[in-house]
Amino acid sequence: MSKKKAYPLRINADVLAAMQRWADDELRSVNAQIEYVLREALVKQGRIKLVQKVVTEVVPGDDTQPDSHDR
Repeated sequence: MSKKKAYPLRINADVLAAMQRWADDELRSVNAQIEYVLREALVKQGRIKLVQKVVTEVVPGDDTQPDSHDR
């Protein structure tokens, strides 16, 4: 698991507002949007490799409710 590190960021108000609108469109927080944009730029410039980890979690169902095919 990668650790996140807090970093204070001074940013132009217009740039921040644009990032907030973009984040809203993508259903992300502005912090997550900034990180996404930075990561994409780093990958595009060959500074880091994008490693995508897909995690699937199986959640047990509620056995008290009948399945639709049991009705």
